[in-house]
Amino acid sequence: MVGKLLVITAVMFGFGYALVPIYKAICTALGVNVLSLSEQVVSGRGGVSQDVNTQVDRSRTITVEFDANARGIWKFKPAVSSVQVHPGELATVMYEFTNTQNRTMAAQAIPSYAPMQAMAHFNKLQCFCFSEYTMKAGETKQWPVVFVIDPKLPKDVNTITLSYTFFEVGGKVPMAPQAAVGVVSKPLRS
Repeated sequence: MVGKLLVITAVMFGFGYALVPIYKAICTALGVNVLSLSEQVVSGRGGVSQDVNTQVDRSRTITVEFDANARGIWKFKPAVSSVQVHPGELATVMYEFTNTQNRTMAAQAIPSYAPMQAMAHFNKLQCFCFSEYTMKAGETKQWPVVFVIDPKLPKDVNTITLSYTFFEVGGKVPMAPQAAVGVVSKPLRS
């Protein structure tokens, strides 16, 4: 009985080690889970191999233009005005925001896309537009936008414009004082 249990344990242990290559072979054959698989390319120098993303469509180049609009008295701009990427390629662009006011403020950005049909194919993996930010007077921050353009983007789209509008969010911090017209304040007397 003990011998049979030891044999079963050894077979189960061996099967556990065999699962990884079996899983990779099945995924490769069926084309499933292709993001985790990569082709090995051997370079001419010493046989060094590097991973290649097979999801990138290198036959096309898309120009992505960046625009920044600020609704208020602050500075908001992208680090670059445009980049060229291949569909399926991971790209990162930094945006910089400076609160030029003499008070703390809360703000958020809303993205928009042109042409509209590109919106469904523009996948942001990380974006400052997902959150609200509180910034102190004079504070400057940089935020990344990490994105991938889906290779299923229609062939006639060669340029995409990503535009952000950064605006102040009310209710989080005191709003800027409003100047009253024609009102003169008098000191209180006790």
